[in-house]
Amino acid sequence: MTTPFPFTAVVGQDDLRLALLLNAVSPAVGGVLVRGEKGTAKSTAVRALSALMPQVPVIPGCRFSCDPASPDPACPDGPHEETGATTRRPARMVELPVGASEDRLVGALDIERALAEGVKAFEPGLLADAHRGILYVDEVNLLHDHLVDLLLDAAAMGASYVEREGVSVRHAARFLLVGTMNPEEGELRPQLLDRFGLTVEVAASREPDQRVEVVRRRLAYDDDPAAFAARWADEEAAVRQRIVAARELLPSVRLGDGALRQIAATCAAFEVDGMRADIVMARTATALAAWAGRTDVLAEDVRQAALLALPHRRRRNPFDAPGLDEDKLDETLEEFGGSEEEDPDPDPDGPGGGGGGQPPSEGPQGDGGSGARPEAGEDGEPQASGAGEQTPVRASEPFRAKVLSVPGIGEGAAGRRSRARTEHGRTTGARRPQGALTKLHLAATVQAAAPHQRARGRSGRGLVVRRDDLRQAVREGREGNLVLFVVDASGSMAARQRMSAVKGAVLSLLLDAYQRRDKVGLVTFRGSAADVALPPTSSVDAAAARLESLPTGGRTPLAAGLLRAHEVLRVERLRDPARRALVVVVTDGRATGGPEPVVLAGRAARLFAADGVASVVVDCESGPVRLGLAGQLAGELGGTAVTLDELRADSIAGLVKDVQRRAA
Repeated sequence: MTTPFPFTAVVGQDDLRLALLLNAVSPAVGGVLVRGEKGTAKSTAVRALSALMPQVPVIPGCRFSCDPASPDPACPDGPHEETGATTRRPARMVELPVGASEDRLVGALDIERALAEGVKAFEPGLLADAHRGILYVDEVNLLHDHLVDLLLDAAAMGASYVEREGVSVRHAARFLLVGTMNPEEGELRPQLLDRFGLTVEVAASREPDQRVEVVRRRLAYDDDPAAFAARWADEEAAVRQRIVAARELLPSVRLGDGALRQIAATCAAFEVDGMRADIVMARTATALAAWAGRTDVLAEDVRQAALLALPHRRRRNPFDAPGLDEDKLDETLEEFGGSEEEDPDPDPDGPGGGGGGQPPSEGPQGDGGSGARPEAGEDGEPQASGAGEQTPVRASEPFRAKVLSVPGIGEGAAGRRSRARTEHGRTTGARRPQGALTKLHLAATVQAAAPHQRARGRSGRGLVVRRDDLRQAVREGREGNLVLFVVDASGSMAARQRMSAVKGAVLSLLLDAYQRRDKVGLVTFRGSAADVALPPTSSVDAAAARLESLPTGGRTPLAAGLLRAHEVLRVERLRDPARRALVVVVTDGRATGGPEPVVLAGRAARLFAADGVASVVVDCESGPVRLGLAGQLAGELGGTAVTLDELRADSIAGLVKDVQRRAA
C-alpha cells in the first residue's frame, strides 16, 4: 500500500489526476510537474499512480529492465540470449532524494569489487532502476544543479552515460519524470522546467464539504489501512483497465491536419520558445482522445492539451506567473479550425482582467496616478501630501547585473556564486578523510596502498587496502550564498525616478540570485525603524513581490537598518552555519533621525566588518553634487561601493573601476 487514500479519492485535483493518467497512457508526453502549496496531497497522488501502472515485461536477471521484445544492444548486462524468457513485474516508482549523490543517481564503479578483486564492475544507479518506470522527485526545485544537469542529459537522450573512475558505461534510461514543488521555496531552472511535459497547479479546496471528506478518508485509512484499500480496490482496478485499453487504442488515434494546425497556431500565439511545446501538445491531445475512447483528436482535446502543456513554457523570468489567457486560447482555436466550446460567461472585468498568465499591473506608472502635486519631504524630495510616504512605484526594466561574490573559499550548499569546497565540482587534490569518507579519490588511495603490498603479504589480484590508505577527493566548485538586501526606503530615496531605478537594480540582483541558486532576504528601513520585509528564503519571486509594494518616505534610520540586518544574519548562522552571507546595502549613505545618527550608523557598520561579513554598498546618490557618504559607509563595513551604473555587467564605468582595482 503506497498511499493514505486511493488515487481516485483525491478531492479537488481533477487536472492533476488527468495529467498523471495521460502520462500513464502515453509516457512519451514527458512527465508532470505539480506545483502547489504545502499539504495539498501532491506526493500522495503521485505515489498512488504507481499502483495503476500496467506491469512491464522484463528479461530475467537484467539489472537495466530491458524489454524482451527489443533488448538494448548496449546493455551492460547483455548481450541477451534470444531464449524468449520473460517475467512481468509492476512498474517501479523510484524516488530521487534532493540530497542524493551523483554516484547514487547515475551509478559508479563498484569500489568493493575493484579493491578486493581488481576488476572494473559497474554498480547501477537510480536512473537504471527508473527505466520504463517513474522517476519521482519531491521538492524538485531544491534539487542541486549537478543532479539537474544529469537529469537533463538523460531526459534528452533517453540514456545515461557514465564516464568516471575508469568506467565507461551507457544504458537506456527512459522514464516518466514526475516532480512536485512548493513555489514559495523557489523556482526551477528554465531548462528543467521545459523538460516536464505537463504542469498542474493545485491548491487546497475551500469547500467545507470536500475538506470534511478528505479528513474523513484519512482517519478511516489510519484506523484500518487494509479495509480502506479493499473498499477502493474495484474502482482502482477499473482505472487500471481503462489505462490498458487506452494504451491499446493509442496507435489508432488520428491526429488530423486541422488539429495539428490548431496546435501550431496556439504555440505561436502564446510565443513559446522552441518546438517542444508543439510536440508535447500533439502527444497530449492524442492521449486525451485515447483516454476518452476516441480515434480522432477534437478541438476540445487540443484546448485541454494547451492548458496542461503551455502555462510553464510561457514564463520569461522567475517573476512571471504561469498561466494562460483562456479567452485568447479560445479565439486562436476558433480562428484555426473552430472551437466547440463557447464561453457563456465572459470576463466581467473586460480585456486585460484576470484569466491568463498576464498579471495586472500594480501601482501607478511613472508620475501618473493622482493629479495632486506631492509636497516636499525630507531633503527636498517629493512625498505624498499629508501622508509622510509615497505610493509605491514600479521598478525600472531589470538588466544583467555584475557578478558579486564572497571572497575566499567556503563550504556551503552547492550553487553558482562564490568559490567553495563542495561534494561536487572539479577534483583539485586528495587528503586523508576527516570523519566519514564520502568521495573516494581512487588513484590517490591506490598510490598510498601500492608500496605496502609485499609487506602486507598480498597474493592474487586483489589490492590489500587499510584504513590509513584511504584518500578523500578534494573538490572545488561554486556555492550559493545568502544575499541579504538592506534597502533604504526613506524620503531621501523617494524621488520617483530614483526609486524606480533602485527597484530595477535590486530586481536585477534578485534575478541574478535566482540564476545562482542563492537564498535571499530583504530588510528595509524608513521613518523611525527597520523591518524584515522577507526573512531569508529560496523564493526569489516572493522577494520581488515585496519589493514591488515597498512604500517610501520619512527619515533615514540607517543604523536601525544595519542592526536589523545584523540580527537576521546572526539567526541565519545558527540555522545554516556553512552558508556564507553577502550583504547588499542599497542607499545614498545619508543617516537622519535620532541622536547622533551618523555615529550610530558607523558603529553598526563596524559590526559587519568585525564578523568578516562580505558587503557591497550600491551608491544611489544622484545629482551634480555628491557627498560620497555611501563610499564612507562601505569603508566602515569593510566592503566595496558601486554606483547604479557600475552595477550593470556591461557598464564601461564598472569595467574601468575593476581594472583600476586590480592594478592597485
